Amino acid sequence: MANKKEHSKKEKAIKDALIQAMQKSMGVVTEACKIAGHGRTTFYRYYNNDPVFQKACDECEHIALDFAESQLYKQIKDGSTTATIFYLKTKGKQRGYVERQQIDINKGQPDLSHLTSDELIALLNE
Repeated sequence: MANKKEHSKKEKAIKDALIQAMQKSMGVVTEACKIAGHGRTTFYRYYNNDPVFQKACDECEHIALDFAESQLYKQIKDGSTTATIFYLKTKGKQRGYVERQQIDINKGQPDLSHLTSDELIALLNE
């Protein structure tokens, strides 16, 4: 019984170390494993079998995205035209900052995918 309890404590400590390393590495698994001193096999065994561990690791992606966004905002504040254009193309689409319009040509049209070639030809000839 004590051995099982010790194993559980050790497993929790490894998972905690891996989660902290994932936060430090902004979600890069290989780097996190190096930081924590555990192999990728160990990481993925926990990741695939422990939903709580998996969720904690997946949340580390937000750290990387937050960092990237903060860097983008810095560049915009520093006057980077490229960063400003990128921001407007991605976040400003609803305000018309797009290079090309995306038009759904099937919008409001009937679905004809079930018709045979002969039936389609007959429709065209009507």
